[in-house]
Amino acid sequence: MNGNASADWPAAVTVVNEGGLSDIVLLCEHASNHMPAEYGRLGLSPADCERHIAWDIGAAELTRLLSAALDAPAFLSNYSRLLIDLNRPLHVPACIPARSEETDIPGNVGVPETEIDRRIRNMFDPYHVSVSEHIDAREREGRGTRIVSIHSFTPTFLGKDRPWHAGILHGDAATFAQQVIASLRRGSDLVVDANVPYIVSPDDDYGLLVHGDQRGFPAILVEIRQDLLARDADIICWSERLAEALQ
Repeated sequence: MNGNASADWPAAVTVVNEGGLSDIVLLCEHASNHMPAEYGRLGLSPADCERHIAWDIGAAELTRLLSAALDAPAFLSNYSRLLIDLNRPLHVPACIPARSEETDIPGNVGVPETEIDRRIRNMFDPYHVSVSEHIDAREREGRGTRIVSIHSFTPTFLGKDRPWHAGILHGDAATFAQQVIASLRRGSDLVVDANVPYIVSPDDDYGLLVHGDQRGFPAILVEIRQDLLARDADIICWSERLAEALQ
């Protein structure tokens, strides 16, 4: 990679509405399934690269709509989570997975340290530095901050159905999470709960903890089931629900 961004090697992060007036800061760490051509799709088929293992389907579109609805800044990743997962700490194997769900990732087996460092330098660090610098600027200006990370999850995992329409994950920000859950449940038949289908932990999460809990800002991770984001109309509907819940 050279120093200039290109279609094959874009900047690590796209920042939308950086000057937005909301106290919400939106993160979308799994926004893209892009892999530069030199990686040869890590040995996967084109169909595999369209699956959840490569990105969070519908999350980028939902984040952009929320950014507009809330007048909130949003930080979207531009590389596939298979190259390096921006929501995993660097010390865990899942950061550069050799296997995802039931799929082996041949191109991530035995990755040399030089390549690991390259992915950190070109993909991981620039994303999180951009978020950190934005939050630093907000602090200097005396602005409030709440972190909301947008994700999607599969209807089934390893053959087991997931009954939830959405999950609101949290660490320290239980009150914030419960407010959002109560709003989503109100007047609807949505099945929404806290810390489903995943829980927050230092080995499984990064952005929410580093930019939220560790800095003392309320932070949640929103998980929407992917079959509920299959159409543009569905994504618009969820953006309206979430915008109301986050106001």
